[in-house]
Amino acid sequence: MPNDDLMPIGVFARRSGLTSSALRFYADSGLLPPAEVAPVSGYRFYGPDQVDRAVLLRRLREIAMPLAGVAAVLDAGADTAARLVDEHVARIADDAAAARRTAAVIKSALGDVPGLLIAVLKGPVLADAVEQVLTATAQEAGPPVLAGLRVEVDHEAITLTATDRYRLSTRTLVPAEPPGRTWAGTIDGAELRSAVAGIRRGPLVRVEAAPHGIRLRVAGREDHHCRSLPGEFPDHRLLLASLGEATTRVTVAKDALLRALEEHPGERVGLHVTGRAVHVLDATGPGDAAAAVPADGERPAGSLPAVATGRPLRIWFELTTLYPAVSTAIGADVMLDLRGHDEPVTVRSADRGDLTTLVMPVSAAHPA
Repeated sequence: MPNDDLMPIGVFARRSGLTSSALRFYADSGLLPPAEVAPVSGYRFYGPDQVDRAVLLRRLREIAMPLAGVAAVLDAGADTAARLVDEHVARIADDAAAARRTAAVIKSALGDVPGLLIAVLKGPVLADAVEQVLTATAQEAGPPVLAGLRVEVDHEAITLTATDRYRLSTRTLVPAEPPGRTWAGTIDGAELRSAVAGIRRGPLVRVEAAPHGIRLRVAGREDHHCRSLPGEFPDHRLLLASLGEATTRVTVAKDALLRALEEHPGERVGLHVTGRAVHVLDATGPGDAAAAVPADGERPAGSLPAVATGRPLRIWFELTTLYPAVSTAIGADVMLDLRGHDEPVTVRSADRGDLTTLVMPVSAAHPA
């Protein structure tokens, strides 16, 4: 008879998240043999110390790792196991990318539907624009269009836009050849990112509307097909049109501001804009020393020379929201248009306006 610590297969199945049939399979394959088998009935019993191994086995199978790979991970040390998992995930990603490329070829061949030329752009310019604007896409669960890039073509320019509802980034490009038609669609951001390396090396990229997406064509290189996403893209034009006039405008050196943000110790960062400086503030807890504190609960983390017009203003951001907006700005100086402590802030290059990012502030450094 089994001892009192052992669990019958049904109990162990519930503890591990594996079905009884899966446990029998893994026992027969040698990956997870039971601790004891009743000699007469053949009932299988498992020990508490086997739960962690069973859970790890289940999770490895959930990422489609083959049995040989699972066995290697289960019997390896932590460092080796982590490396084996990384290698497996990389292979899956490569296989998925290859499958997407093959699927694009298959779809293009179905009916032999030719692409409709919508724009011709310089490869490096398009690649940079895609990377800059896609910093505003959502990485969490949400509507698919929030992980995509909105592409809008008119007779003069092509505009790229992305938003996660907390940021909005848009850039307007002048094509190498005037577009001959208008077109609009929301394109999968992950597939565009994977295409960037290829289009960056192309002097010119033909952007063609294809069934279910767009095709990026560079002479002498493999085409990239990026699929369109379902759903309605947020009305970013209405948002931009509804913005009030800036009440404070400040221009500051981009590298200096980025360095101050990189050295900032907290998750939230404050900017106190005065006529000749931007003070980067750090929220502090109650009871901290009040020396050199410009206002209750704030300590100056850095003071940057700046040129500002309008009234002084103090405003707070999540660091993960503000930093990407500043880092992707074009040029040596960045301009911030502020409309109040609770209104969207426009971040753009001081000398070029074709890349614009809206950043939502947070209401306060600490909840009331």
